[in-house]
Formats: sequence, C-alpha cells, structure tokens
Amino acid sequence: MQELHDAPLAPLTTFRLGGPAARLVTATTDEEVVEAVRAADAAGTPLLVVGGGSNLVIADEGFDGTALRIATTGFRLEGTRLELAAGENWSDAVARTVEAGLAGVECMAGIPGSAGATPIQNVGAYGQEVSATITEVVAYDRRGGRVVTLPAAECGFSYRHSRFKADPTRFVVLRVRFGLEDAGGLSAPLRYAETARALGVSVGDRVPLERARETVLKLRAGKGMVLDPEDHDTWSAGSFFTNPVLTEAEHAAFLARVADRLGPDAVPPAYPAGDGLVKTSAAWLIDKAGFTKGYGEGPARISTKHTLALTNRGSATTADLLALAREVRDGVYAAFGVTLVNEPVTVGCSL
Repeated sequence: MQELHDAPLAPLTTFRLGGPAARLVTATTDEEVVEAVRAADAAGTPLLVVGGGSNLVIADEGFDGTALRIATTGFRLEGTRLELAAGENWSDAVARTVEAGLAGVECMAGIPGSAGATPIQNVGAYGQEVSATITEVVAYDRRGGRVVTLPAAECGFSYRHSRFKADPTRFVVLRVRFGLEDAGGLSAPLRYAETARALGVSVGDRVPLERARETVLKLRAGKGMVLDPEDHDTWSAGSFFTNPVLTEAEHAAFLARVADRLGPDAVPPAYPAGDGLVKTSAAWLIDKAGFTKGYGEGPARISTKHTLALTNRGSATTADLLALAREVRDGVYAAFGVTLVNEPVTVGCSL
C-alpha cells in the first residue's frame, strides 16, 4: 500500500482542481482498502475515498485527513454475470462487455470514473442506469466493521441517488456485480430518443452492440463528455447539475414562469418520473436563463459544447468554479423558480 504526505489531489480529479491531502493512501486490493478504512476510523481521521475523480469538487485548501485512492482491479465474467472491482475503469469495462456480446450497459460507454462509483450515484446516460443491471454490491460497512453483500433491492436506487449516497460515511464499495443480457450481439432496447435518432431507428429497437457503443461515444464527444487532456471542455465533472424532478404543483408553477418569460408557445422538456412527478432538463433551464455555451469570462466557464458542463479552462481554482456554479444556480432560480442541485460531491466546500 503506497502512502504519501501532503499529496496533490487535483491530478486525481477530472476537474484538475483542489488542494493537497494530508495523507494519500493507494490501495490495490480489497484487503488494503479495508485496512486503510479501519485504520482511519480507529484513529478518528477524516476519510475521503477517491476512485476515478470524475465526480469530485475538492476545496482549494485541500483535505485535512486520509484520502484513500482505490486502485483495485478485477473483471470477472461468467456467462451473463459480471463482477467488477471498485477500481476498474468504467468505460473500459463497458467496452469489454460489448466485446463479449452482452447488453445492458453499452449506452453508458465513455462515462469517466471507476466501477465502484457507479452504484453510489446510480450512474446513467442515454436511457440506461446501472440500477437496471446491478444485482449486488459488495462493500465494507464502517458502522458494522465488516464486509457485506447488499442485493440491489437494498441499495435504495433512484434517479442519481442510492443508499450509499444518502449515507456517504457508512459504506465503501469494494465490488459491483451485474446481470447482463445475451441478445445475440444486439443492444438492449433503446430508451433514449437522441440515441435512436442518431442510429436511424425507433425507440425500443435493438441495434448491434458495437454500433450502439460507438454512437454514444460520438454523441458524448460532441458534448465534451469524453475525457481528452487537450480539450478543456472535458476538464469537468460532466453534468454539473442533475435534472430537476418536480411535483405536479411545482411543474404547474414552473410552466407559468416559462410562459411569462418565454411566451405561451415555449414548451420545456418534460418526462414522467413516477408517482405524479415530472423531470425537466437542467441544460434547457440553464440555456434559457441566459447561460449559453461558453458563458463566463474567467478561468471557469460553461463548456463550449454543452451548457450542463462547468469547466476549468486551465488555470481555474475551486473558488472560481463554485462562483460560476452559484451564478448559474441562482440565475436559473430567479428565472424559473427551480433550484438546481449539484451532481458532483463537494469536499471541504459547498455551493
């Protein structure tokens, strides 16, 4: 287990922002992960778990505690059952499932980060969410002091949320198990209209797996959502805000604000979210509130490719990023009465 002191954390994040950790430990086995967590807990030391760093906003002051970088490896496929170590690169794992001819995660190609982060955020894109295929999560329970296996039904999955996100100090994910589908080399039925249009098929159709994956990668790249060290539009956490989910009353009030601001013919995106709830588009809200692609004059700006991504243009600080995020959040609320919620986890700072 590697240990460093006063170790830079910015290089471990896709934002490339944040100060150093008092102590950085890199664990390459499940046993080392558990050992590091137990040691921090026994000493009463604050603990920050770092995977791919694609969902972290770390304060400029850094982290006064132990940062645990999970670098475990393991890709085990038995029939349609897949087990990934928490430290496995998610995008690479998706590519390998496609190569194996298995469907269920192909539309989540190109999402940066590690496999262990996927159940925490209930990661999803282009009509797929990991909660649809996760069967079990193996985690270290810090409260109980033991390794536990949680079936999907006990993970509390909902839109970009889970039991792990609701109680972030309790569990450290070690392994994630999935049940995939052998559809004869075809994808799962397409659920996202943009993907279907790009493929020239209808929602509900299946296409060859590799074709689905390549199409999603092209769509993501066009929005700056595929990591590229030379492209500052990808120095981000992807979607910075989640899509708002509104009650019927909130949605009615929102529509009234839209009509008042944009005219009676303006129709914001709306998607059923269950139990009378309606999900709308954060990207649409940001754009219509006046925060267009490339917005900003400082070193932190909205992506030139997608309004939902806040980016580091190369010399930003976390303070710069948060100032932009607050400006966008407050501007959207002033325009439409809807409060945007940040998707990345903030460490030592907040909006």
